[in-house]
Amino acid sequence: MSENKKTEKIVGVKGMNDILPADAPLWELFENTVQSVLKSYGFQQIRTPIVEPTALFARGLGAVTDIVEKEMYSFVDSMNGDQLTLRPESTAGVVRAALEHNLTYDGPKRLWYAGPMFRHERPQRGRYRQFHQVGAEALGFAGPDIDAELIMLCQRLWDDLGLQGIRLELNSIGNAEERNRHRADLVAYFEQHKDILDADAQRRLHSNPLRILDTKNPAMQDMVNAAPKLLDYLGEESRTHFEGVQKILRHNNIPFTINTRLVRGMDYYNRTVFEWVTDQLGSQGTVCGGGRYDPLIEMFGGKPTPACGFAIGVERLLELLKANGEQYAPNQCDVYVVHQGEAAQLQAFVVAERLRDAGLDVILHCATAAGAGSFKSQMKRADASGAGYAVIIGEDEVAAGVASVKTLRAQEGEGGQQSVPLESVADYVVGQITCGDGCDDPSHHHHH
Repeated sequence: MSENKKTEKIVGVKGMNDILPADAPLWELFENTVQSVLKSYGFQQIRTPIVEPTALFARGLGAVTDIVEKEMYSFVDSMNGDQLTLRPESTAGVVRAALEHNLTYDGPKRLWYAGPMFRHERPQRGRYRQFHQVGAEALGFAGPDIDAELIMLCQRLWDDLGLQGIRLELNSIGNAEERNRHRADLVAYFEQHKDILDADAQRRLHSNPLRILDTKNPAMQDMVNAAPKLLDYLGEESRTHFEGVQKILRHNNIPFTINTRLVRGMDYYNRTVFEWVTDQLGSQGTVCGGGRYDPLIEMFGGKPTPACGFAIGVERLLELLKANGEQYAPNQCDVYVVHQGEAAQLQAFVVAERLRDAGLDVILHCATAAGAGSFKSQMKRADASGAGYAVIIGEDEVAAGVASVKTLRAQEGEGGQQSVPLESVADYVVGQITCGDGCDDPSHHHHH
């Protein structure tokens, strides 16, 4: 084998992205905020497998939906012949788990999940083949109150994240019978205006007439705007439910617009549907979609159970956070420990552990391929780490039983360098940090 042949580099799968350390703070901030908001409404986390039986999605999403026909990563388990699929969404899996473990036997459940989903779509801005969703599913609640609660939970999340410019669109798609009556009239209406329909619309006329309502063709807009509206076909129960949702939202000052064309892609939705949309991401405007899916649990062989939920596209939301100018470059650590010589290195480990015992984040300088590094190069690293303090131990310090504590982020008229006995370094730094924040409770010093 020739020595100089360069090994071929392997790159990642198209449309599946690495989330690098530079992005981690933004993801963590989002995940922590989501977790605390959901907890404040009494939602409990459920973690289901990434792989499910293919039949689960074929039954749940409807065999003729785009997702099932073209976008699922499905495969046969070569060990036993099972038909498996990487989950394209999480509602079906959560409902399967709830049925399998009889979760609602002792009353309704508020559940939430977070994790990767997989769809074999053409990658484009804000759309990936592995993407992440956070969602909530409320199982066993029949009234309009839970629909409103889920919407208010979203509003609180946007507020806590400091997001501007997300607006709520609301609709009711009634039940199957109401939709069928509307659909029949819609097809008849479009047939009367066949001369205006473009090729796209002609093709959809009998397979999926509702999609014609979404057309971007300017020549068809007036005709489409005058088409029969599903809202006018809702019966007493559907209408009362929808009015109940609106009443609660209005009373809580949650602004919304009713978008009569709003539908959902899955077969199992009914009644309330909603989307949170933004104009800040180009055409991919939806950051969160949800609604009621009362028929689903029965479709999966459970006894009829009302249900309602939503899902948030995480990548899209993070893009929005960045567009809103959120800056996350938190410090890598509170303290950077610099040392020179073998005795100093041993002592540095002891001091670093004591600092961590006190609840601080500490980076201890370690040797690179270039060696241990001079004081000067180590101090450069200390500066770059974003730490507030450098703890410096050299041969002189070891001999005197002290460490030098240097303030790296000095405010006016403070800082400098202080010599501190080795066993008191942790107390000294904690004291500096708490007093510097004008807060004397040592339990508050961290993540100031």
